[in-house]
Amino acid sequence: MVTDLPLDQVRTLLAVVDEGTFDAAAAVLHVTPSAISQRVKALEQRTGRVLLLRTKPVRPTESGEVLVRLARQVARLEHDAYAELGLSGDGEPTRVSVAVNADSLATWFLPVLSRVPEELRLCFELRREDEDHTAALLREGTVMAAVTSSPDPVPGCSVRSLGRMRYLPVAAPGFAARHLGGPLTEVLTEAPVVVFDRRDDFQDGFVRRLTRGRSGASALRHYVPTSEGFVEAVAAGLGWGLVPEPQADPLLGGGRLVGIAPGRTVDVPLYWQQWKLDSPALAQVAETVTATAARALRP
Repeated sequence: MVTDLPLDQVRTLLAVVDEGTFDAAAAVLHVTPSAISQRVKALEQRTGRVLLLRTKPVRPTESGEVLVRLARQVARLEHDAYAELGLSGDGEPTRVSVAVNADSLATWFLPVLSRVPEELRLCFELRREDEDHTAALLREGTVMAAVTSSPDPVPGCSVRSLGRMRYLPVAAPGFAARHLGGPLTEVLTEAPVVVFDRRDDFQDGFVRRLTRGRSGASALRHYVPTSEGFVEAVAAGLGWGLVPEPQADPLLGGGRLVGIAPGRTVDVPLYWQQWKLDSPALAQVAETVTATAARALRP
């Protein structure tokens, strides 16, 4: 039970994870490193589990992630309670941490922040991560909400459907003329391609579907790890790529890009996952995110 877990020990665990070392956590909490070590050991004995990997920086184990998430949620509830009681200090803002994929950040998510009522005094901390991996940050307790591609709720979280982000396979006209003159099932396995980073297999998946699993995209690939840079790299003729519809449309209209596979698009469903907390700040952000996504994404 939560009441069996001393909150000072749980908060100490969080400090160690956030600061990365026992010494740094001791400095933040104004105690000795020995006291930090004793609190963590006592919490591990109480739970009967190893909670930290003593690496540099330290990392929580799977059990440790559960308690880190608990510590952040308790801090969130305490802040909201103090605010309602008028005890939150001199206008101290509320921090809301959210994991968002790069393409959402570049297209529709940032207007969400400007639509949240200013009187809530929210301070946003955005963590950029691929939509297939944002749920991991929720699971670790690093963020309190995330835009994710997974409809399966992280333990302790609720899920809302946001809509679908459509991607178009495109290339610069000159690039298409040089590299994409034959059947797509043949040329896309050889033509230079732009990918986001080494975890990005989006373009490979597109080619595997075209070739029925025989091959992925070319090994001649350029890694461009920003959404805006990715689009510019494709428009500059470095390679072909799958570009979000809101970014591709104006460039298609202006002639900087051409479609390379008419009728073939890729839709990625997006979901909003957040902690199940009775937090006015988090509830307002969720409502604003959902309303903005309804206008920006495909249903």
